[in-house]
Amino acid sequence: MAEIQAEKSYSAMERIMFFLTPILFTLVLLGVLLALFNIDLRNRLLDAGNKVPLLEKVLPDASKAASTPGMIDETIRSQNNEQKIRELEKQLAAKISELAALTATKTTQEQTIADLQSQLEQSKATGAKKQLDDQEYQNRITGLASMFGDMTPGRAAPILQSMTLDEMVLIMDAMSPASRIAVMEKMTPQIAADATALLKDTIPVKDRQISALQARLKQQMTATAQSAPFLDAKQLSATFNSMAPAKAAELLLQMAEVSPSKVLQVLNSVSNAARSSIVAEMSTLNQKYTAQLVAKLMSGK
Repeated sequence: MAEIQAEKSYSAMERIMFFLTPILFTLVLLGVLLALFNIDLRNRLLDAGNKVPLLEKVLPDASKAASTPGMIDETIRSQNNEQKIRELEKQLAAKISELAALTATKTTQEQTIADLQSQLEQSKATGAKKQLDDQEYQNRITGLASMFGDMTPGRAAPILQSMTLDEMVLIMDAMSPASRIAVMEKMTPQIAADATALLKDTIPVKDRQISALQARLKQQMTATAQSAPFLDAKQLSATFNSMAPAKAAELLLQMAEVSPSKVLQVLNSVSNAARSSIVAEMSTLNQKYTAQLVAKLMSGK
């Protein structure tokens, strides 16, 4: 009977443990999970464990256990954020540099366009002014041709012949055929032949104008060269022969400071009487320098 009762009692305990074991396991598992993932609960458990004499040497401090994971996570997040910030800053700097380059290129292109437009406007203005000047010049030539056509041929021909051949041809080319024939009849045969030789060629009006200007310029240069203000030996001799000896001596001494050879040339060109008087006056003003000039004059240097 005792064995049967013990077996029944044992069987009842087993049934109780059968129900309690899952419950206890669940509670322990929940406690472990809470201890791992619930920072506050874990800290409280660690605080309670650290108060036990033997467990305090095994368990870590609650403050260190609580701060270490959070600090690690925060450090990782901070490092990740800093890396992202650096990458974004690099991208931003690259975009800013690219934008600056595009802006500079655009500014350069706009300036180039503005310069080209300004040059185009200047070219148009210059071309319009040049066309106006050419037209005004042609109008003047036409007016002169009309004026000579209204004159009698006997009066117009001598005036035209006094011009350069190119100028005469330029005006006659603008005259009517009847007026041109009448004027050429009054010209000398050679000039009329030369004018006819130029008139028979088909030359643009602009080329005739240029030729006329060149001929006039050449004529002026030739006239200037022929009328150069230089005295020959005869004129020089007459000038100093007619001067007072004192004035001539003073002038020659001043000239000697610049060109002694010119003074010797003047003394050689004047008459003996004039030379004697001039040298005497020069000796009075500067005896030493006059002696040097006379010595050179005698040696022919």
